[in-house]
Amino acid sequence: MAKLWYVVRVQSGREDKVKDALEKRVKAQGLDGQITRVLVPSMKVSEIRGGKKRVGEKKIYPGYLMVEMDLNEQSWFLIRETAGIGDFLGSTHPVPMAQHEIDKLLVDMTTGGDKTPQLKIDFKKGDSVRIKEGPFENFDGIVDSVNTGKGQVMVIVTIFGRPTPVQLEYWQIEAV
Repeated sequence: MAKLWYVVRVQSGREDKVKDALEKRVKAQGLDGQITRVLVPSMKVSEIRGGKKRVGEKKIYPGYLMVEMDLNEQSWFLIRETAGIGDFLGSTHPVPMAQHEIDKLLVDMTTGGDKTPQLKIDFKKGDSVRIKEGPFENFDGIVDSVNTGKGQVMVIVTIFGRPTPVQLEYWQIEAV
């Protein structure tokens, strides 16, 4: 019988620690055959802070773990009694993930290392920003559009009483 994937709620920010604790308990109880994989879905993200480019991990679903397992009383009890784990997703009985959902998630996680990391741009249309670098330094403006692929942001700045669009790199502006 094929194992199914289940989603488990955990304490947000402690996903990796809870994953390690669960894997240790599985090994100690000898349930390696019933609970085969535990994942913290994450992807690589690049960002520029302090003028330096950094590549880091971003959790796709903070506060959740994905567990591949045979659901029975013994495995269910082991997971529920692990410190930091809340409960399974589902109303009264744990509901397994659809196969197409887990396939997409696994592909996104494995190809994420092969592709260039995605930029993390925290601005959206309508945000008030201040330009912190370049010829329009210390000007305030409103974000008009965000181009995540190029890492550029179009900001509407008022110059001589007229709104003027200015194309900037995302690291040249900051939220007000």
